[in-house]
Amino acid sequence: MADKPRTYSSDDIDVTWSLKRCIHAAECVQGAPAVFDVNKRPWIQPDHADADTLAAVIERCPTGALHYTRKDGGPGEPTPDANHITIDADGPLYVKGDLTLSLPGDEGTLADTRIALCRCGASKNKPFCDNTHKDADVAFQDPGTPAVSQLGPEAEQTPLALNPAPNGPILVKGQFEIVTALGTVSFRGESAALCRCGGSGNKPFCDGTHTKIGFEAE
Repeated sequence: MADKPRTYSSDDIDVTWSLKRCIHAAECVQGAPAVFDVNKRPWIQPDHADADTLAAVIERCPTGALHYTRKDGGPGEPTPDANHITIDADGPLYVKGDLTLSLPGDEGTLADTRIALCRCGASKNKPFCDNTHKDADVAFQDPGTPAVSQLGPEAEQTPLALNPAPNGPILVKGQFEIVTALGTVSFRGESAALCRCGGSGNKPFCDGTHTKIGFEAE
Protein backbone atom coordinates (compact mmCIF):
# COMPACT_ATOMS: atom_id res chain seq x y z
CA MET A 1 0.00 0.00 0.00
CA ALA A 2 2.97 2.27 0.43
CA ASP A 3 2.72 5.59 -1.33
CA LYS A 4 4.39 8.91 -0.75
CA PRO A 5 1.90 11.49 0.53
CA ARG A 6 1.82 14.77 -1.32
CA THR A 7 2.37 17.98 0.64
CA TYR A 8 0.56 21.29 0.18
CA SER A 9 1.81 24.27 2.16
CA SER A 10 0.88 27.69 3.42
CA ASP A 11 2.83 29.91 5.80
CA ASP A 12 0.98 28.43 8.80
CA ILE A 13 0.33 24.79 7.97
CA ASP A 14 1.45 21.84 5.83
CA VAL A 15 -1.26 19.49 4.57
CA THR A 16 -0.36 15.97 3.47
CA TRP A 17 -2.63 13.79 1.32
CA SER A 18 -2.33 10.08 0.59
CA LEU A 19 -3.94 9.20 -2.73
CA LYS A 20 -4.12 5.48 -1.95
CA ARG A 21 -5.98 5.99 1.33
CA CYS A 22 -8.47 8.52 -0.02
CA ILE A 23 -11.94 7.09 -0.74
CA HIS A 24 -13.61 10.47 -1.34
CA ALA A 25 -15.59 10.65 1.88
CA ALA A 26 -15.80 14.38 1.03
CA GLU A 27 -15.54 15.66 4.61
CA CYS A 28 -12.79 17.99 3.43
CA VAL A 29 -14.67 19.29 0.40
CA GLN A 30 -17.77 19.98 2.47
CA GLY A 31 -15.88 21.44 5.43
CA ALA A 32 -13.50 23.77 3.59
CA PRO A 33 -14.53 24.07 -0.07
CA ALA A 34 -12.23 27.05 -0.66
CA VAL A 35 -9.25 24.86 0.25
CA PHE A 36 -10.31 21.48 -1.15
CA ASP A 37 -11.58 21.97 -4.69
CA VAL A 38 -11.25 19.07 -7.14
CA ASN A 39 -11.80 21.45 -10.04
CA LYS A 40 -8.64 23.42 -9.27
CA ARG A 41 -4.95 22.62 -9.58
CA PRO A 42 -3.52 22.06 -7.10
CA TRP A 43 -6.76 20.78 -5.62
CA ILE A 44 -5.58 21.58 -2.07
CA GLN A 45 -4.80 25.25 -1.40
CA PRO A 46 -4.24 25.65 2.35
CA ASP A 47 -3.69 29.40 2.20
CA HIS A 48 -7.46 29.82 1.60
CA ALA A 49 -8.33 29.12 5.26
CA ASP A 50 -6.80 29.79 8.65
CA ALA A 51 -4.83 26.98 10.27
CA ASP A 52 -7.33 26.36 13.08
CA THR A 53 -10.22 25.89 10.65
CA LEU A 54 -8.18 23.71 8.34
CA ALA A 55 -6.90 21.49 11.17
CA ALA A 56 -10.44 20.91 12.43
CA VAL A 57 -11.64 19.89 8.96
CA ILE A 58 -8.72 17.55 8.36
CA GLU A 59 -9.40 15.79 11.66
CA ARG A 60 -12.81 14.83 10.24
CA CYS A 61 -11.22 12.82 7.42
CA PRO A 62 -12.24 9.27 8.39
CA THR A 63 -9.55 7.46 6.38
CA GLY A 64 -6.43 9.29 7.54
CA ALA A 65 -5.69 10.25 3.95
CA LEU A 66 -5.32 13.83 5.17
CA HIS A 67 -2.99 15.01 7.93
CA TYR A 68 -1.42 18.30 8.89
CA THR A 69 1.62 19.84 10.54
CA ARG A 70 1.21 23.22 12.18
CA LYS A 71 3.95 25.78 11.52
CA ASP A 72 2.36 28.62 13.49
CA GLY A 73 2.84 27.13 16.94
CA GLY A 74 -0.69 25.77 17.06
CA PRO A 75 -1.53 22.34 18.51
CA GLY A 76 -1.23 19.14 16.55
CA GLU A 77 -3.97 16.56 16.21
CA PRO A 78 -4.99 15.24 19.65
CA THR A 79 -5.20 11.53 20.37
CA PRO A 80 -8.87 10.55 20.80
CA ASP A 81 -10.06 9.84 24.34
CA ALA A 82 -11.09 6.31 23.36
CA ASN A 83 -10.87 3.89 20.44
CA HIS A 84 -13.94 3.56 18.21
CA ILE A 85 -14.63 1.24 15.28
CA THR A 86 -17.64 2.47 13.30
CA ILE A 87 -19.37 0.23 10.78
CA ASP A 88 -20.29 1.94 7.52
CA ALA A 89 -23.37 0.39 5.93
CA ASP A 90 -22.26 -1.56 2.83
CA GLY A 91 -18.80 -0.10 3.36
CA PRO A 92 -15.63 -0.12 5.44
CA LEU A 93 -14.80 -0.07 9.13
CA TYR A 94 -13.79 3.43 10.20
CA VAL A 95 -11.34 3.21 13.08
CA LYS A 96 -10.43 6.20 15.22
CA GLY A 97 -8.14 6.21 18.23
CA ASP A 98 -4.57 5.58 19.34
CA LEU A 99 -3.88 3.10 16.55
CA THR A 100 -1.08 0.86 15.37
CA LEU A 101 -1.75 -1.16 12.22
CA SER A 102 0.52 -3.96 11.01
CA LEU A 103 1.10 -3.65 7.27
CA PRO A 104 1.67 -6.48 4.78
CA GLY A 105 5.07 -7.74 3.73
CA ASP A 106 8.02 -5.74 5.00
CA GLU A 107 6.16 -2.43 5.28
CA GLY A 108 6.24 -2.51 9.09
CA THR A 109 3.56 -0.74 11.10
CA LEU A 110 1.51 2.42 10.74
CA ALA A 111 0.79 4.64 13.73
CA ASP A 112 -2.25 6.83 13.12
CA THR A 113 -5.47 8.15 14.59
CA ARG A 114 -7.81 7.47 11.65
CA ILE A 115 -8.03 4.62 9.14
CA ALA A 116 -10.64 2.94 6.93
CA LEU A 117 -10.37 -0.85 6.76
CA CYS A 118 -11.69 -3.01 3.92
CA ARG A 119 -14.36 -5.51 4.91
CA CYS A 120 -15.65 -6.58 1.48
CA GLY A 121 -12.52 -8.66 0.86
CA ALA A 122 -11.85 -7.20 -2.58
CA SER A 123 -9.78 -4.06 -1.98
CA LYS A 124 -6.62 -3.82 -4.03
CA ASN A 125 -5.04 -1.87 -1.18
CA LYS A 126 -5.64 -4.27 1.72
CA PRO A 127 -5.98 -3.83 4.61
CA PHE A 128 -7.28 -0.39 3.63
CA CYS A 129 -10.58 0.30 1.89
CA ASP A 130 -10.27 1.53 -1.71
CA ASN A 131 -14.02 1.73 -2.53
CA THR A 132 -14.04 -1.61 -4.36
CA HIS A 133 -17.11 -2.53 -2.28
CA LYS A 134 -19.05 -0.18 -4.57
CA ASP A 135 -18.22 -2.13 -7.73
CA ALA A 136 -21.22 -3.89 -9.25
CA ASP A 137 -19.37 -7.20 -9.53
CA VAL A 138 -18.53 -7.09 -5.80
CA ALA A 139 -21.97 -5.97 -4.60
CA PHE A 140 -20.95 -6.03 -0.94
CA GLN A 141 -23.94 -5.55 1.30
CA ASP A 142 -24.19 -5.33 5.07
CA PRO A 143 -26.43 -2.87 6.94
CA GLY A 144 -23.90 -2.45 9.73
CA THR A 145 -26.43 -3.13 12.46
CA PRO A 146 -25.31 -6.25 14.36
CA ALA A 147 -27.11 -7.45 17.45
CA VAL A 148 -25.55 -6.46 20.75
CA SER A 149 -22.95 -9.10 21.55
CA GLN A 150 -20.94 -7.68 24.42
CA LEU A 151 -21.02 -4.47 26.43
CA GLY A 152 -18.14 -4.28 28.88
CA PRO A 153 -16.89 -1.14 30.67
CA GLU A 154 -16.62 2.04 28.64
CA ALA A 155 -13.47 2.17 26.57
CA GLU A 156 -10.59 4.25 27.87
CA GLN A 157 -7.64 5.84 26.12
CA THR A 158 -5.30 2.91 25.52
CA PRO A 159 -3.24 1.91 22.48
CA LEU A 160 -5.14 -0.22 19.97
CA ALA A 161 -3.22 -2.78 17.92
CA LEU A 162 -4.69 -4.04 14.65
CA ASN A 163 -3.01 -7.05 13.07
CA PRO A 164 -4.38 -8.54 9.84
CA ALA A 165 -3.89 -12.30 10.00
CA PRO A 166 -2.60 -13.91 6.78
CA ASN A 167 -5.63 -15.02 4.75
CA GLY A 168 -7.78 -14.26 7.77
CA PRO A 169 -9.39 -11.63 10.00
CA ILE A 170 -8.06 -8.46 11.58
CA LEU A 171 -7.05 -9.22 15.16
CA VAL A 172 -7.75 -6.33 17.50
CA LYS A 173 -6.14 -5.85 20.92
CA GLY A 174 -6.82 -2.98 23.32
CA GLN A 175 -9.88 -1.29 24.76
CA PHE A 176 -12.37 -0.25 22.09
CA GLU A 177 -16.02 -0.07 21.17
CA ILE A 178 -17.86 -0.90 17.98
CA VAL A 179 -20.46 1.61 16.80
CA THR A 180 -23.19 0.48 14.41
CA ALA A 181 -24.24 2.31 11.26
CA LEU A 182 -27.13 3.69 13.33
CA GLY A 183 -24.75 5.26 15.84
CA THR A 184 -25.40 2.83 18.70
CA VAL A 185 -22.69 0.93 20.58
CA SER A 186 -22.95 -2.82 19.99
CA PHE A 187 -19.68 -4.01 21.50
CA ARG A 188 -17.17 -2.99 24.15
CA GLY A 189 -14.18 -5.13 24.88
CA GLU A 190 -10.43 -5.64 24.68
CA SER A 191 -10.06 -8.15 21.85
CA ALA A 192 -11.87 -9.31 18.72
CA ALA A 193 -11.35 -10.89 15.32
CA LEU A 194 -12.98 -8.76 12.64
CA CYS A 195 -14.04 -10.17 9.28
CA ARG A 196 -12.20 -8.88 6.24
CA CYS A 197 -13.17 -11.53 3.67
CA GLY A 198 -16.70 -10.16 3.27
CA GLY A 199 -18.38 -13.51 3.84
CA SER A 200 -18.93 -13.82 7.59
CA GLY A 201 -22.48 -14.46 8.71
CA ASN A 202 -21.67 -12.65 11.96
CA LYS A 203 -20.34 -9.33 10.65
CA PRO A 204 -18.36 -7.43 11.73
CA PHE A 205 -16.84 -10.44 13.49
CA CYS A 206 -15.03 -13.35 11.86
CA ASP A 207 -16.83 -16.70 11.81
CA GLY A 208 -14.25 -18.72 9.87
CA THR A 209 -15.83 -18.21 6.44
CA HIS A 210 -12.50 -16.99 5.04
CA THR A 211 -11.23 -20.56 5.16
CA LYS A 212 -14.25 -21.96 3.34
CA ILE A 213 -14.11 -19.44 0.50
CA GLY A 214 -10.34 -19.43 0.08
CA PHE A 215 -9.79 -15.79 1.02
CA GLU A 216 -6.23 -14.69 0.36
CA ALA A 217 -4.50 -11.61 1.72
CA GLU A 218 -1.15 -10.96 3.39
